[in-house]
Amino acid sequence: MNDAMKGTNNWLDAVKPYTQKAPLAAFFLGVSSGFPFAMIGATLTTRLAQDGIDKKAVTAFTLAFLVYNLKWLWAWVVDGVRLPIIGRLGQRVSWLIVAGTLVMAAVANLALVDPTSSLIQTAYAAILVGIAGATFDIVIDAYRIELLKPEQLGVGSGMSQYGWRIGSVAAGALALVLAARIGWEGAYLACAIFALPAMLTGLLLGEPERHRDPLARRGLGEVWQSIAGPLVEFFQRKGALLVLLFILLHKIGDTLANLTFRLLFDDMGYTNDEIAIYDIGIGFWAYLIGIFIGGILYARLGMKRSVLISLILMGVSNFAFAALAALGKSNWGMAGAIGFENFASGIGGVTVVAYFSALCDLRFTATQYALISAAASIVGRFLTGTTAGGLIEQFGYVDFYLLTTAAAMPGIILFWLMMRAGLIDASVGSAATDPGNHPSP
Repeated sequence: MNDAMKGTNNWLDAVKPYTQKAPLAAFFLGVSSGFPFAMIGATLTTRLAQDGIDKKAVTAFTLAFLVYNLKWLWAWVVDGVRLPIIGRLGQRVSWLIVAGTLVMAAVANLALVDPTSSLIQTAYAAILVGIAGATFDIVIDAYRIELLKPEQLGVGSGMSQYGWRIGSVAAGALALVLAARIGWEGAYLACAIFALPAMLTGLLLGEPERHRDPLARRGLGEVWQSIAGPLVEFFQRKGALLVLLFILLHKIGDTLANLTFRLLFDDMGYTNDEIAIYDIGIGFWAYLIGIFIGGILYARLGMKRSVLISLILMGVSNFAFAALAALGKSNWGMAGAIGFENFASGIGGVTVVAYFSALCDLRFTATQYALISAAASIVGRFLTGTTAGGLIEQFGYVDFYLLTTAAAMPGIILFWLMMRAGLIDASVGSAATDPGNHPSP
């Protein structure tokens, strides 16, 4: 069994991957992945608010994020289409350069539109940033998975998340600072440089050793193969339907809970300062620590045990908010609940993302990971948007968070059963088994 599955017996060996070239590269890939999200998130919200745009119109701009959930529709292009001229750099590197350039152009376009003159043009510009950013994500995820060796998937996923968080926060902060001095146009144009870390990483490291090209790309038949091939390959694996069920179910409880925390804090009477200190401050550092621990657990315990532990921790973290709601307003209680939830999410973000990365076949990395990541969030987001508020009003916060804890149980039980049946080993793709020490076909 490969190292990604069984882990290592030496704690020093579990930490060592943090200093290796591929996981460090994953950090810079994450920096570039995070910044487009920030440009159409809080940064754009602040810009629109400062321009006096109506609140309903401002919140409608969050629909631009839906593009990220649709990226699987065109992910096959990144796998199956070789770019002319620049394609000689390699399939992944050439797409990194093109997608990064598109992101920079889209952000520049968003910088140059005037929300006060044309809100619809601003909306179009935000959607273009979402499309370009989602495409950049497709390439970055594929490059990361193929760059990392099987035993590096956990630490590499953690380093990528460090980069994502730092990139999104740094880009958002830089935009605010520059906007106050040179205006929003200059601020957005300056933030476009955050696309460069991933592009430079690709140029410096070159094509990933583990990249495997699909066998053919010419003609209508091969185009259909590029679209259908990744799905056919996945569902031919033993236990594929149960794996898909796990992907759909595993995050329902966590998503339902996470998107309602601010409602709880507001109804409990916490001030903005208290939320900033405990939710944002303590939560941020607890999440970063969780990412680090998650990488070590994945390397030390292997994929199966580390994922199971993280699923249990994320489920228990929902119970902590039921306890907080029952306890009443308590700064220490809030700090404990937020700290534990972010710590568990950091661990789970590493181990589960590494597992999803391991599910990919190296011939279809971009397409399969885009499909998996979209499926992992769609059920939880849909249920949250349609039921969370009504459930809170009907049952109250204590019972609601107990319900989200119960909603985490099916995913935990299903993963444990798949472990017992040997389906985890049988369902992983070549990303978890191919060390990449032979030439591409």
